[in-house]
Amino acid sequence: MKRNSYFFSDAHLGGRAFSNDKERELKLIRFLDSIKDEASDIYLLGDIFDFWYEYKYVVPKGNVRLLGKMAELADMGINIHFFIGNHDIWTFGYLQDEIGAKVYTTPQIIDISGKKFYMTHGDMVGYRPLPVRFMQEIFHSRIAQILFSSLHPWFGMKFGLTWSRYNRLNKHLVEPEFIGEDKEYLVQFAKETLKTQAIDYFIFGHRHIMLDLMLANRSRVIYLGDWVHNFSYGVFDGGDFRLEIFEE
Repeated sequence: MKRNSYFFSDAHLGGRAFSNDKERELKLIRFLDSIKDEASDIYLLGDIFDFWYEYKYVVPKGNVRLLGKMAELADMGINIHFFIGNHDIWTFGYLQDEIGAKVYTTPQIIDISGKKFYMTHGDMVGYRPLPVRFMQEIFHSRIAQILFSSLHPWFGMKFGLTWSRYNRLNKHLVEPEFIGEDKEYLVQFAKETLKTQAIDYFIFGHRHIMLDLMLANRSRVIYLGDWVHNFSYGVFDGGDFRLEIFEE
């Protein structure tokens, strides 16, 4: 009987800042093949794509192998859960209708085998500087989405991918690292949330580091790492949660 739940984030597929994009996609597909006989649910915690925009009649080029694999798993009866990240915000039905995924645009508290999981990508909770909040308001604005959709897909996709590449090469030159329990804004967010809610596991992407941190009352904060450098994932077997690295 399938009972394992799997979690991963931050593959950033399609990103023009990476020279090994196809290799990473194929490795992710091999990982999904390796778990399909054990998985009941697969949770994708955001930034699976480096830039994603759904035009009404146009599908973005690339990542067809991953999309096909996701559809195959959904057809097998595996529940595919897709949380938007800050790079793949603009999804309007394609993943639901064509792939069979359930898409979440807000944080979710989901019960898995009697344990409460708080899940979100991690970019929209906790402390955010004012300029970041301003940009997020624009990206999540329906007006901005309508205006962007009026652009020709050739220009729109080129603009989005170029902007993402610029940010990666100019703002993320240093590999992320754990900066301390008192400075990690997602850890602080989890601690504040525990004052009013009982949560067993906080599952985040976004930070691109692996972290399994025990808080009060045996609650744990999990950073899932990424599929850029770590090739990491989480697995919950109904009793315990493990953070692991996919090694073939």
